[in-house]
Amino acid sequence: MHNNFYFLKQLSAKLEERIFGYSVVSCFSQNKDELVIELNNTKDSFFIKANLSPTFSCLSFPEEFHRARKNSVDLFREIVLKKIIRVRQFTNERAFALELEEHFSLIFKMHGNFANVLLCKENHVEGIFRNHLQTDFEIEVEKLNKPLDFSRGNFINNVHRFNAVFFTFGKVVFDYLKERNFDHLDEEIKWQLFATTIQYLEKPKYHIVERNGRLIFSLLPVGKILQEFDDPIPAINAFTDKIFRDQFLYNEKREFLHDLSTRLKNSENYVLKNKQKIEELEQDHHYQLWADLIMANLHSIKQGQEKITLNSFYDGKPVEIKLKTDLTPQKNAEVFYRKSKNRQIEINKLKESVSQKEKEMDKLNSLQGLIDEVQDIKNLRQLIEESGLVKKSLAQKESLPYREFEFKNFRIWVGKNAEANDKLTLKYSFKEDLWLHAKDVSGSHVLIKHQAGKNFPKDVIEYAAGLAAFYSKRKNESLCPVAFTQKKFIRKRKSDPAGAVVVEREEVILVEPLAVNR
Repeated sequence: MHNNFYFLKQLSAKLEERIFGYSVVSCFSQNKDELVIELNNTKDSFFIKANLSPTFSCLSFPEEFHRARKNSVDLFREIVLKKIIRVRQFTNERAFALELEEHFSLIFKMHGNFANVLLCKENHVEGIFRNHLQTDFEIEVEKLNKPLDFSRGNFINNVHRFNAVFFTFGKVVFDYLKERNFDHLDEEIKWQLFATTIQYLEKPKYHIVERNGRLIFSLLPVGKILQEFDDPIPAINAFTDKIFRDQFLYNEKREFLHDLSTRLKNSENYVLKNKQKIEELEQDHHYQLWADLIMANLHSIKQGQEKITLNSFYDGKPVEIKLKTDLTPQKNAEVFYRKSKNRQIEINKLKESVSQKEKEMDKLNSLQGLIDEVQDIKNLRQLIEESGLVKKSLAQKESLPYREFEFKNFRIWVGKNAEANDKLTLKYSFKEDLWLHAKDVSGSHVLIKHQAGKNFPKDVIEYAAGLAAFYSKRKNESLCPVAFTQKKFIRKRKSDPAGAVVVEREEVILVEPLAVNR
């Protein structure tokens, strides 16, 4: 719900309180899908960071932001030094505007994959941030307001197409209602639940929750609540920080929980099908009955008969029994007794199989609960491997390519070898992580994981540099030069060997190698 209308409504109101009268100092981008706006009121700065990646679009408001000296471009220069006179939320729309002097405005259109920032003057779109979304130039600003009738009458008239009419709710709210059996309630109870939900959304708490192995932002108490906030700005900052920091954990959680869910569903179907089969077999006694009837009527049955008709012991109705002509009546009865015995063996085996499958289901359900509680990727992978229930592809996943250290609440990852260095730098890092490496010698790549709104303290950099020195060919030297830079200035060419990268910008620090017992 981080791009939901109800959240943006609360956010835009809080922003108006916070930045009214501020001026735009700079508006720039140093990454393809990221726009940063710095505001200032001559005393304080306020930063808006719009991450508009197609895979994840979200706003955040870091306390500080240091612009790179290279690979940075100024945008929307028309609004620099213009004051904010209003923050305007569009009605029932996932968009709001910073309205500025001289009839300029900056619209944040938070439409998921199609999120964009638009520069407008007098309600006409004059520039856009994501240039491939050319249809955004056709947006008529006033038409962004979407009237919607929330009256009881309109609710009753449209309850049969609820999701289409009340589009402002979004998936999390629809799921919230579904979990409360909305579709099966009577009309009056539905209306009461609808009205109560809107009250929640209009005066919400802000939750970071885990739901089905996925980290989501919610105004409603759904899933496993990890954090709760009263203010939308620190709430969304914490959410974006956790999303980027714990992406791998939640991706693997989601994958494994999906596998568990599939296994549970298949097991439930197996148990249901075989219980039905057991019931059918237990109710079918015809082999036993046929054998008993033959034995009771041996005197009237001759060898060579293809079939006989005898009256049942239970209801007196005639029962037709097919016989093997080459067997005596007694031998035919023995065949049917053996088949009856085999059927009982089949029933016993089915019951044993169902019992075993139900035990597996209990284990799967228990494992789901354990997975929900795990908040560390190492423990998650250990739990997956120890479960014995995972797919081969999951069980054989390689171990993490790094050693993990912690210093003053900063996580520091150290590559294990050349191939692991590539994986650490290219797959396990984010552009704002700080990357370190011993200068001019082979050694481990080191990352200090970025935390939203925080700079990297000098002593943390020195600690990580000491690790980079220790895990290098310079580990026995008294002082070692260590290069460091943000990961976004690191690239790898196709022809480079394992662990080799190109550093486009760096600083160097001299440190003593930091001996560690690992």
